[in-house]
Amino acid sequence: MGRKGLDYEDLNENVKKVQYAVRGELYLRASELQKEGKRIIFTNVGNPHALGQKPLTFPRQVVALCQAPFLLDDPNVGLIFPADAIARAKHYLAMAPGGLGAYSDSRGIPGVRKEVAEFIQRRDGYPSDPELIYLTDGASKGVMQMLNAIIRNGRDGILVPVPQYPLYSAAISLFGGSLVPYYLDEEANWGLDLVNTRQSVAAARSNGITIRAMVIINPGNPTGQCLSEANLKEILNFCYQENLVLLADEVYQQNVYQDERPFISSRKVLFDMGGPISREVQLVSFHTVSKGYWGECGQRGGYFEMTNIPPKTVDEIYKVASIALSPNVPGQIFMGLMMSPPKPGDISYPKFATESKSILDSLRRRAQIMTDGFNSCRNVVCNFTEGAMYSFPQIRLPQRAMDTARSAGKEPDVFYCLKLLEATGISTVPGSGFGQKEGVFHLRTTILPAEEDMPAIMSSFKKFNDSFMEQYQDYSKL
Repeated sequence: MGRKGLDYEDLNENVKKVQYAVRGELYLRASELQKEGKRIIFTNVGNPHALGQKPLTFPRQVVALCQAPFLLDDPNVGLIFPADAIARAKHYLAMAPGGLGAYSDSRGIPGVRKEVAEFIQRRDGYPSDPELIYLTDGASKGVMQMLNAIIRNGRDGILVPVPQYPLYSAAISLFGGSLVPYYLDEEANWGLDLVNTRQSVAAARSNGITIRAMVIINPGNPTGQCLSEANLKEILNFCYQENLVLLADEVYQQNVYQDERPFISSRKVLFDMGGPISREVQLVSFHTVSKGYWGECGQRGGYFEMTNIPPKTVDEIYKVASIALSPNVPGQIFMGLMMSPPKPGDISYPKFATESKSILDSLRRRAQIMTDGFNSCRNVVCNFTEGAMYSFPQIRLPQRAMDTARSAGKEPDVFYCLKLLEATGISTVPGSGFGQKEGVFHLRTTILPAEEDMPAIMSSFKKFNDSFMEQYQDYSKL
């Protein structure tokens, strides 16, 4: 018998190269332990509702009515649902004549794209064209669509911040491109150092790589930093000088836990700069209902907006989007609701505002509890989580721990995270899954466990860490 197309040996080599640490070895081991009855705290993935966050009431009410439109004909519907939720459900059903079970336009429902454009205009102060906004199944699908369009062959490079979210390394591998890392500076609160970035570009070019695009993640994942306006101007100038597409992953723009550096979009900074830069830098911005304080990960609603992209390219991207026929329609409605939530004066506004504030205030407190907790531990240092929903502490591992890990065939941070999981049930992601400087080790954890559980989780972490450091400390070198 000859080998068949789906035999491992004959699979597409790009598929075999894909690594995705967020659901990697640690996650699989945690799932095994859970099956054995151990209590696992899954902090490996930004999945707020799985860790107990309650959904916002208003969007769920609207989508419930859209999913079951017969409820709108019930004479008692007004006893269960507020009038503004009923009105919004009718508004979306009018935009989707076949209801939620019918395909929409491959770019998404035109009326929802208009709501996205209005949100962007309110946010940035510059008009946005709904024809350049595509709705997607979460931001990830949009990122993959764009990388697929940009990467032509193995010599095409994409500049990606390291530490990076592994969607980028995985997708670049899948499409056969080359990831070109630019390192964020941990000492400068994970800021961007363009001198280092230029060195990365020069090194890649000397190896025959053509740099095609640059990714920024703002606020950062896994690092949690917020880019300043000055930093964004530097980045846009750099993209202008180097003829790079800027892929701006801005999915955490609502999650900011300090007041010194509020979120500012790449698009706003680009247009504020004026001149040839604002007309020439090609920018694609991404957003989603999964992240932010809505946390609707399972709904898979997202969008990307294209700025300064030639019309012929937009047509080609539409053609590729058409292969999937339609983004999921409930996710599109969630996106419309996030772009146009209840306003002051609406019946549902007080409840919506209270729920939103409660989640964001709690996330801000949890970011502080977690940062302080890590910094109280032996051989652990952690920058404050300014935004997004992650902490990325550096774990300064003793040489004996590194030697023991490598003799067991493990990366040192994987070894540490596995020991942490076995001892405490806390499931994290090793820093090596995101990229890090040689000889420096981290782990990533979300700040999403319930606030009342956070002190106990951090106490459990500290107890494990300090005991681990004691066990592997080489006293002969002290």
